[in-house]
Amino acid sequence: MERNDHPHYLRPTVENLSQAIFTVNRHAKTAPNPKFLYKLKQDALQKLIKEGKAKKVGLHFSSNPKFSQQQSDVLVECGDYLFHLPPSKADFEKLPHLGRLNEHVRNPKASLSLNQAKKLLMFYTGLKENQEQPEHKKRQYEKPVFKKLGESYF
Repeated sequence: MERNDHPHYLRPTVENLSQAIFTVNRHAKTAPNPKFLYKLKQDALQKLIKEGKAKKVGLHFSSNPKFSQQQSDVLVECGDYLFHLPPSKADFEKLPHLGRLNEHVRNPKASLSLNQAKKLLMFYTGLKENQEQPEHKKRQYEKPVFKKLGESYF
């Protein structure tokens, strides 16, 4: 994509990128196939951290742990927004543990549509969305075949 393809409100500023990540993250929670959206979020946040535009604040206990095991997530601050990422082993050694998530802290509203947010993050990260969607064809019902008693199935 050319830089001219993006209107001024879709330039990859920290504010725009954090709004885009927020929008993508919100939609991923209810998407039928959220893998790409979560990958987009994770790659964008990792790149922002590398560039020094976002920072890892600490670790939080996860509010939705897998298999009911206690689990921690990395709290990342980007602009006016806070996000969670899966931790690496180094994160446990370097970051302070902040305990439980404060349910009263909320991210500001974002005015970006999912399409705009995806375009901006794809432009920023270089990720491409796989256009081939998995086929959701219903299998044709086949009547069961019953053999007479004593007949072989082979």
